Amino acid sequence: MSQTLLPTEWLKQLSDPYAVLGISVTATEHQIVKRYHSLAKQLNYECFLRSHEPDKGLATSVFTYLIEPAYKLLKRPSARNEVIAKLRLDAIFLQLLKDSSLQTALAQELIQMPASEVDIFYEPAIASLAEAQYRSLVASYQITQQLKELNLVYFCLLSPNTLVPENPLDTTEPNSESVELTLYEEKTVVNNYAQRHYQRGIHYVKQANWKSAVQELRDAIKLEPNNSDYLALLGFVHLKQNLTGMAKVYLRQALKLNPKQPLALKYASRMKDKV
Repeated sequence: MSQTLLPTEWLKQLSDPYAVLGISVTATEHQIVKRYHSLAKQLNYECFLRSHEPDKGLATSVFTYLIEPAYKLLKRPSARNEVIAKLRLDAIFLQLLKDSSLQTALAQELIQMPASEVDIFYEPAIASLAEAQYRSLVASYQITQQLKELNLVYFCLLSPNTLVPENPLDTTEPNSESVELTLYEEKTVVNNYAQRHYQRGIHYVKQANWKSAVQELRDAIKLEPNNSDYLALLGFVHLKQNLTGMAKVYLRQALKLNPKQPLALKYASRMKDKV
């Protein structure tokens, strides 16, 4: 392996700069910058090579030809949108292949999960792989490949019907062309907005921002009142606030719609009274 240039297959990993940096596709700008500086410090010529002398040139090449270009892409909002759109398209092709192209165990495990558990598994899996990603530069290629597959499966499970990047802070209303959509297309758009609220709700749950999570999940349920995943998560949020009565209502409804809804089953069984 050249110590100044990387193999072509390594450079192809730039098709997913999130995987190259070892961050989730939901990473904020602050998280992107923080990860970049962390990798810069980790692969610093002096620090890294005190104990990895044979990897001197490789460390320089990895940072110069992979990490630096990936960071330059993701630090620009417009470029991030383009990357997300491309990954969504790749996810659709993955679905057309019926997931037969998945090579890694983590991706195969993730794709079997219900939507309500995707984020619970996805974020820690990304963090775990990222921690080991550049400890061994020879192994970094395989780890980055695992990260790429996790990202594709994430889009398969959470946003399979749209190629439009979803910005958690985007409040733009549909343009005038929406009026001319067919009934089927209108249903897809509504589902997309509900999913946005649901994903924001998950984001706020992770921050223990219960008030904001409740609002987002209620907005999602207004659009999709029979979605058991939304109802179950709202029941969970009420339970975390010690609002047992409200939690029962939503968990009961989630189980009524889907008796096997995993989140509702899990937390209903922990309550003193049956839901």
